[in-house]
Amino acid sequence: MLGPTKELDGILLIDKPTEHTSHDVVARVRRKLGMKRIGHAGTLDPMATGLLIVLVGKATSVSQYLISMDKEYTGTIKLGAVTNTQDAEGEVLETRPVPALTEEGVRAAMKGFMGDQYQTPPMFSAIKIGGVPLYKRAREGVEVDREPRFIRVMAFDLLRFAPPELDFRVHCTKGTYVRTLAHDFAQKLGCGGHLSALRRTAIEKLRVERAITIPQLEAMPLAEISKVLLSAREVVPTVAL
Repeated sequence: MLGPTKELDGILLIDKPTEHTSHDVVARVRRKLGMKRIGHAGTLDPMATGLLIVLVGKATSVSQYLISMDKEYTGTIKLGAVTNTQDAEGEVLETRPVPALTEEGVRAAMKGFMGDQYQTPPMFSAIKIGGVPLYKRAREGVEVDREPRFIRVMAFDLLRFAPPELDFRVHCTKGTYVRTLAHDFAQKLGCGGHLSALRRTAIEKLRVERAITIPQLEAMPLAEISKVLLSAREVVPTVAL
């Protein structure tokens, strides 16, 4: 398709669908806008849905500031089945019976995962060690020592108690692997488990309710898209473009 007569600049909030990579979303926005200078701030796993910040034009220069912002997610932990990826996309390595849990006990255990802590990144991640992404080593069956990373969990709340499923909300700093949090928490409960669903609901003050879907984007005239773009200064007021 033909691009706009004047390239757009700004921040587009997209509600990423499941089974799409963050790169897939960027590719579709590029196609719609007829622009190459488009990126995103903060990758979501293909399984995850929710808020993806897409940077258009000059706004790509604020990527590092947006990536550093705190995140909020909702999700579901499936107890009793441990997977090699720590989420539903992996192979089940182990199954265990789920003990008799109480809602009060689960909430108490969640409190132990709040605050400042170090988290070991999962093997199935894009972190590079020796120039090779960890997920490539993991697919080869190789386990690599990973340096724990400092994270902070500001909130970890139980939304639904329905063993073997637990719905939760988490508010955390950048770099937090929610599937690792789910895995470690399920281990603490004594039965193991994995992340079976994840949705990013907010990045700082930007909420998914303000986002548009891919079908909405593709149905919009370019003039309408320009109206839903946020200015970089609105989102990151301390940055001069």
